[in-house]
Amino acid sequence: MSTEDPLILTEVVDAVGVIRLNRPKKLNALSPALIDLVAAQMERWDADPAVRVIVLTGNDRAFAAGADIDDMTERSAVEMYERDQFTDWDRIRRVRVPIIAAVSGFALGGGCELMMLCDIVVAGDTAQFGQPEINLGVIPGAGGTQRLTRAVGKALAMDMILTGRMLSAPDALAAGLVSRVVPPEHVLPEAMKIAQQLAARGSIAARFAKECVLKAFETTLEEGVMHERRLFYMLFATLDQKEGMRAFADRRPARFEHR
Repeated sequence: MSTEDPLILTEVVDAVGVIRLNRPKKLNALSPALIDLVAAQMERWDADPAVRVIVLTGNDRAFAAGADIDDMTERSAVEMYERDQFTDWDRIRRVRVPIIAAVSGFALGGGCELMMLCDIVVAGDTAQFGQPEINLGVIPGAGGTQRLTRAVGKALAMDMILTGRMLSAPDALAAGLVSRVVPPEHVLPEAMKIAQQLAARGSIAARFAKECVLKAFETTLEEGVMHERRLFYMLFATLDQKEGMRAFADRRPARFEHR
């Protein structure tokens, strides 16, 4: 791996960009500087046709155990408002390529919120998830009350947010918060396997599919279906649609050109 900043480590493996959060002594606490670096790197890769999937991971102890509390403890309401620290989270939300989270250890507070910005979540079977901000006298601020409720439903989200309850990986899988659960040593390999599968498929269709699924959280069923339909028709203007359907008819693997 290589990096220009010690807060993150980055590499590109074939068409997969990998970001590793790198504050091990702080359990990858999410400082504004760290989130800015993650957002900036994702934006660079999102604009690079050679990178078709992003994998975001931490270390064995923590994906990210929350926000950097030391950075916020003595700040005033005006200071917090003026620095507008959640703008960088919105930058991550706007990334078009699929993002896969490879989660080991703790994904708490901001770590759980960051994970929920990803599109597929591979979790180690010892991972733990939660929004424990209530224990600090605050609430989630990077979308936790909204995305967790959409992911697991009102009853469980209310329980987790009001009590600080943590979910085990099997419970998170059953609740729909994560996509797959594997042994801890298989988390990153499994995420990379999925990423390579996605990277081999048509990248335009993958971006459109992600856009449509996210649209389901933001609009009515009728509007979402119409949006899906428009993008479905648009894909018939791509070379990948022609290649994919011809390959199916010819009973051979498709050779997508991502155009």
